[in-house]
Amino acid sequence: MNFLENIRVVEISHMVMGPSTGVILGDLGAHVVKVEPLGGDKTRRLQGSGAGYFSMFNRNKQSICLDLLHATGQMIMRRLVETSDVFIENFRPGALDTYRLGYDEVSQINPNIIYQSSKGFLSGPYAQRTALDEVAQMMGGLAYMTGPAGRPLRAGSSVVDITGGMFGVIGILAALLKREQSGQGGAHISSSLFESVLFLVGQHIAQHAATGTAPDPMPARVSAWAIYDVFNTRDGQVFVAVVSDRQWSVFCEFFGFTDWLSDPNLVSNSERVARRDEILPIVRSRFCQMTVAELTSRLTAADLPFAPINRPQDLLEDPHVQANGLFDIKLPDQNCSAQLPKLPIEVNGQRPKVAQSPPRVGENTGAILSALGYSNNDISIWRKQGVVG
Repeated sequence: MNFLENIRVVEISHMVMGPSTGVILGDLGAHVVKVEPLGGDKTRRLQGSGAGYFSMFNRNKQSICLDLLHATGQMIMRRLVETSDVFIENFRPGALDTYRLGYDEVSQINPNIIYQSSKGFLSGPYAQRTALDEVAQMMGGLAYMTGPAGRPLRAGSSVVDITGGMFGVIGILAALLKREQSGQGGAHISSSLFESVLFLVGQHIAQHAATGTAPDPMPARVSAWAIYDVFNTRDGQVFVAVVSDRQWSVFCEFFGFTDWLSDPNLVSNSERVARRDEILPIVRSRFCQMTVAELTSRLTAADLPFAPINRPQDLLEDPHVQANGLFDIKLPDQNCSAQLPKLPIEVNGQRPKVAQSPPRVGENTGAILSALGYSNNDISIWRKQGVVG
């Protein structure tokens, strides 16, 4: 899936948001060069919940290490900019001006470049503030909607970083298309954490406008359907949803609730929701006598929406995921490999195929410099000087 095989990207970013933009472009076939400091991206060395960041978001990239405070490092960076279509950065506003890599400088070097900035906030009073995924979730109402009342809770993934990175890709692709169609030059594309959360919670803002009632956090929400919940079984939990009149009929037939089918006060969805407190205990009593396998088998036969409550590691054994959803990736800074998810798109029945595991620190420095036209002697001198690594 090499849609972007002629697109060259230079990425100077860290953590999740910027790298997620780069990895999506790389998975789509772009040639992505990741510029790291001499000691390597500090994200490589994160522990705890950050231990998987680098491996997940830096495949299909080459690594070059440069000292951007050195004049030679800046010269090499300018050469990379001259030969690239896209520039990705996710530093706080003004931070790259120190290295003469702000948009004004970069666009002078290459007027046709698409310069993409991943920020905490877009233009406005908060533009200079520092933000993180969790900061944006708290400020933007997502944590309030996720946790129980009085206990704001961040989502269980870097969902805002990744969403902001995806919006960055959308902006880049739109700018590349305009450049191709009109022949016009480059553009400065910005995506952000806070505005990404604002977009995600827009449905709740619209709900408030439509109903006149502020939405409750998701754990306390009034369900739109009588059966739309997590149920206990003898050996685990399963989420089950019944969201239409047809599904209600099928559900009652498959699980032996035929008396409900003849109840004139349960004909409509609104009537069933009004009697939810009566319906759910009966359903829970029936389901807790089954195993997860028994319940999911019956739900599959009935073609009803359901989901076992999986942990992330459980997905490695899922037959659907195993069929075509994982890459075997060599972890760059450990002596091991991992199965990691592919880009979640399919084109003509095909999923993206990984071409390169995440690079070791400076793994491609020599090759990249040679491709830029520098001699082996230059490269050797710069290594001794500590300008490149």
